[in-house]
Amino acid sequence: MLHVDLPSREELAALARHVHDPSVSIVLPTTPITPDTDVDRLRFRALAEEAVSQLEAAGQESSAMETLRESLADLVDDDGFWRFQARSLVVYATPGTLQTFRLPTTVEPLVAVSDRFHLKPLLRATSFTSSGHVLALAEGGVRLVEVSADLPASTVKLADLPKDAASAAGKASLNDRSPSGRLTGSEGKKVRLRQYARQVNGALRDHLAGQRLPLVLAAVESLGAIYRSVNTYPHLAAATIEGSPEHLSDAELAQAARPVLDALHQQRLVDWRSTFDQRRNTGRASTDLAQVARAATFEAVGSLLVDIDRVINGRIDTTDGRIDEADAPGADSYGVLDEIARRVLLSGGEVLGVRQGDLPEGAAVAAILRYAL
Repeated sequence: MLHVDLPSREELAALARHVHDPSVSIVLPTTPITPDTDVDRLRFRALAEEAVSQLEAAGQESSAMETLRESLADLVDDDGFWRFQARSLVVYATPGTLQTFRLPTTVEPLVAVSDRFHLKPLLRATSFTSSGHVLALAEGGVRLVEVSADLPASTVKLADLPKDAASAAGKASLNDRSPSGRLTGSEGKKVRLRQYARQVNGALRDHLAGQRLPLVLAAVESLGAIYRSVNTYPHLAAATIEGSPEHLSDAELAQAARPVLDALHQQRLVDWRSTFDQRRNTGRASTDLAQVARAATFEAVGSLLVDIDRVINGRIDTTDGRIDEADAPGADSYGVLDEIARRVLLSGGEVLGVRQGDLPEGAAVAAILRYAL
């Protein structure tokens, strides 16, 4: 099992606002296989020592250095922490704080020492979540299954969810006649299935209100079509897990939902590229690093794709967005791409952390602008 703890939107915003000298970011790939986690611990210790060496070379005061060194050493010695890992680990440390995030995505090892944190590893994991819900809908029963990146799939208990289609209609069977005798045959059954679907939708609406996680429907074609006609949740996936879900376990439903969730992520990028291409014709999209840095500084970036693996060291001027690249990492510089992402986040823009192949033209960044510069 992957033991994952992703930052909330509020936590990510707080990390983006953080400016404190010194600030250490340590990123390393890890394994969820418990017997092998001691190797991860040794790698982390080496990266922590590298961070401390960079700070000492930059002339940080000894008292702050000693506090930071002890904090990192305490994490190395925490047996319980290293026993439960995911595919990567991000550690943010200052002389007075230490935060850890275990991620389901793979990363390249990195040490960054600056006055701010290196956020890009978090952006990939938070941009394309593997979480969602499956609505397993059948005449004989209904359940909402929570699908998570780090925990086994499980049924969510909803107080107002009907037991089955017949009980939703107040009948022992869907084939019962109504008191007036009007609801009979296949048409009467459709009416009662629609009543059932509306009750299910109402129960889900209260639980999912304000969420953005995808909802995947598992149902036979006819009942699925009826549910879609009454659904009000805006993030219901277009694709359906076909067939009756009554005899499928929560784990089987989660496994069937994975290709649907993956396709949603891919479609999100396809839609992004389409918008990018349209806006480029009017001067409102760019892959030019200098122009994107300037736009991010002027709060003109509405949405950003950023390569989470590429590192360009340097600094960005706070007034005009001019980039001064550095030859090597050090305490007097930071990741330029990371800083662009940070500025976009702080201005309320969207940031999607992606791999190189998802960016147009082999660029390091691609931006959709709020207005032409």
